Amino acid sequence: MNHVAADRTIGRTTHFISSDVYRPKGFGDNHPLAIPRVGTVMALCETLGWISESGYEASPRASTDQLSRYHDLDYIEAIQRADAAGKADNELRQEYCLGTRENPVFAGMFERARTSCGGSILAAQLALQGRVGFNPAGGTHHGMPGRAHGFCYFNDPVMAILELLEGGVERVFYADLDAHHGDGVEAAFADDSRVLTVSIHETGRWPFSGDPTDRAGGFSRNLPVPRNFNDSELDYLMTNAVLPLANAFDPEVVVIVCGADGLKGDPLSTMRLSNGALWRAVGQLISLTKGAVVLGGGGYNPWTVARCWAGLWAVLTDVTIPPCLPESAARLLKSLDCDLVDEEDREPGWTTTIADPLAPGPIRNAVRSLPPVVLAA
Repeated sequence: MNHVAADRTIGRTTHFISSDVYRPKGFGDNHPLAIPRVGTVMALCETLGWISESGYEASPRASTDQLSRYHDLDYIEAIQRADAAGKADNELRQEYCLGTRENPVFAGMFERARTSCGGSILAAQLALQGRVGFNPAGGTHHGMPGRAHGFCYFNDPVMAILELLEGGVERVFYADLDAHHGDGVEAAFADDSRVLTVSIHETGRWPFSGDPTDRAGGFSRNLPVPRNFNDSELDYLMTNAVLPLANAFDPEVVVIVCGADGLKGDPLSTMRLSNGALWRAVGQLISLTKGAVVLGGGGYNPWTVARCWAGLWAVLTDVTIPPCLPESAARLLKSLDCDLVDEEDREPGWTTTIADPLAPGPIRNAVRSLPPVVLAA
């Protein structure tokens, strides 16, 4: 079955953009991202027969010219030097934040980072054609022009948005559903009236920015949410804040970061969303425009990440998600491991299903107070 042609829910051609560079894990050892992520998403979708030849796009590698649309040339060269040497000296650590515990130097660092950017640029090119480009390796939303920041060496969402703007798009709506504030993207377009950035993130969480009154240069909105943020509260914010902002802005293209770190069971947040709530939010956003860019983002539990992004691909292409996984897919998930998630905290459903149980809950005052603030003139 051609799953791309069967895209009835979204009503347009959808492409899965990835690369074999993600099959091995990155970030060396002793790092929250030193877990199998995008490679597992690819393998899971392949095992389930969810990726057809016509639906898969090999991710190109962003060129230096493309990267330098946003990143400083000396910084790009510094990443290449560190990668070639396999380490960062004191100058690279101090000047560019490379070789730190946060942003380690590891084999293939430059190749992996520029492939992520190339995939998001391709997703933007597809969006310009009225298509949906899904790059689960994207979402490195903390990257700054001249330094690594928050596990992000380059900023691929910025690359995607710049590609859209250069392609003639006059209004891009950027929605960040990651548990961490999309500070790098906000800073890049803080005073650009063509881009409205909206971020839902956990309050008090690194990078400790994105307060409700933070509008950067005027074209950003932020919705910091309390601990234990649930499905009902995400639905509330989508209905009462995010979608009204988007409709008022009237975007031509949406760019979405669908981080999996807001899911219940992620070790780097206390949010308690189900993956179905994220899929629903992405679907609502995509329905607003002809073209869309959908990216991955954070996520530090290999089971919940793989299930979230594989399931998102199924939703984007209107593929039925089975209630129970076949043995081959279950075996794949059972083979995963993660030092950040204790065995007693691993839920049985993480290896036998794709869709999480729903996670409804009360809509607390801390959440109800956000829409009036971000919608105020």
